[in-house]
Amino acid sequence: MKISASFLSIKDNLKENINYLTKCDIDYLHLDIMDGIFVKNKTWDILEIKNLINYNKPLDVHLMVSDVYKYIDEYQELKPEFITFHYEVDLDIMEVINYIKKYNIKVGLAIKPNTKINEIIPYLPFIDLILVMSVEPGEGGQQFIIDSINKIKELKELKGDFLIEIDGGINIDTVSLISDVDIAVVGSYITSGNYEEKIKSIKEKIYG
Repeated sequence: MKISASFLSIKDNLKENINYLTKCDIDYLHLDIMDGIFVKNKTWDILEIKNLINYNKPLDVHLMVSDVYKYIDEYQELKPEFITFHYEVDLDIMEVINYIKKYNIKVGLAIKPNTKINEIIPYLPFIDLILVMSVEPGEGGQQFIIDSINKIKELKELKGDFLIEIDGGINIDTVSLISDVDIAVVGSYITSGNYEEKIKSIKEKIYG
């Protein structure tokens, strides 16, 4: 299991702390991008992000936005490994998948807690990653939704050629419930204390 660290919950000295986070033993830096429309909260624009981050780690971009094409055009400039958008947007899903692919960026499809796995089965052959939201998207620090484990099991049974990522409420207690995932997004658990110690504790829980 790889760790994608989110800095959504960092409140102070943001640039300095993101820089510190990228030097820790994480696999990806997770960018939570919100527009205040698709979800109620709004995060940073592309110019702010360019000023905040460096490129010590591969980027894992999660778009919680309505104007998906605009944000794809902006964030492809960062050359992320993944751009993930939500199945629940009011757009042609295959067109968005192909739009991301034209930039030679891996495509992720995110699903909210109420979205069923059978709804996204037609798109699985065309994507690189499924992001299972284990909280309602839009805000850090929420509690893990236990039914997310069943979605992971369903996806594993499909045996598709895609990675499974989970995001929301991942901490030292819940990470042992998600041992089958390829990537775990961990945010407030890491950034609420000593980053290196918190990451080490997560990895010890995963690998023993």
